[in-house]
Amino acid sequence: MLSLLINYTITRTHLLIDGSVNSCRLINADLCRIMLSITTIIFLIIFVLLIVFKIYMKVTTGWCRSHTCLVGKTAIVTGANTGIGYDTALDFAKRGARVILACRDEGRAEEARVRIVKETGNNNIVVQLINMNSFESVREFAKKINETEERLDILVNNAGAGGIGNRRSKDGHVLLMQINYFSAFLLTNLLIGLLKKTKGSRVVNVSSILAKYARNFKVANVDQFPGVYYVYNYSKLCNILFTIELAKRLDGTETTTYSLHPGAVKTEIFRRTKGTSKFIANFLKNLFFKTSEEGAQTTIYCSVAKDIERCNGAHFEDCQEVPPYITTRVPGLSKKLWDLTKDIVGLKPEEMLI
Repeated sequence: MLSLLINYTITRTHLLIDGSVNSCRLINADLCRIMLSITTIIFLIIFVLLIVFKIYMKVTTGWCRSHTCLVGKTAIVTGANTGIGYDTALDFAKRGARVILACRDEGRAEEARVRIVKETGNNNIVVQLINMNSFESVREFAKKINETEERLDILVNNAGAGGIGNRRSKDGHVLLMQINYFSAFLLTNLLIGLLKKTKGSRVVNVSSILAKYARNFKVANVDQFPGVYYVYNYSKLCNILFTIELAKRLDGTETTTYSLHPGAVKTEIFRRTKGTSKFIANFLKNLFFKTSEEGAQTTIYCSVAKDIERCNGAHFEDCQEVPPYITTRVPGLSKKLWDLTKDIVGLKPEEMLI
């Protein structure tokens, strides 16, 4: 009898244990299904939001609708072998302009020239070498232009770089600042005589909305490396401040100048970034950024749109004038930057035509 009781107890215990285990398994399975459902819903929401954002980006992208003809006019585009610069030069060529592709790499520039000629049928496309890393190269380029060109209607300071790090140029300056700003300042000043001689000429400086976040900028430290992200933001702020001061100095002439934010564009500007930064940049670029053709629209608009002369010195986004960034509103900042930059680039008294 005792034996039967013991066996019965053991059997019931096993059944209870098996029941508990099965219940736990059922509960765990239910939890897994719930978690999977929640995760799926979250991913679907994120996916929908990304699609909506992408559509918003497409819908709000500004397009230059101007039909301005550029036959008989001459344009220079720096960094014209790729990205925004290439599509800007391509557009000018379609409008009939003589386009000078100002590039560092002769091989890539020649490939770009051939593509443009083939697509547009405009044979008046030429390559002139310039290395924004070298003031000597900038001077040689400007000398050649002044000697060979009778007019200059559009100068687009487009060449730029990002993610370079703490490196120095051939002239001993912060490399990214020289490529993005110092050399553009020097080039513009060396060509200003030709620009002023050409009725209705324009200087267009490609900047970035990141200039808006260039906090704590000090002119005295413009040639010091503040960090890989800050230096890029500061260089783009300098582009805008340069435009503002240039406009003041061109007042009373028929030459005008504009700065612009092209938008987040799929270009090679951050090709030098590495590691996690490169992965994030590539992910965002492929998912959200504009094509180079879309990104070039505001540059083209500032170069060819009619009746924007009243906006001399203004900043543009998506083919519309926008209020000045708060970082550019500091009284006297643009003049102070100009005065220091002319010393940095070694501008001679006889070269100071404005």
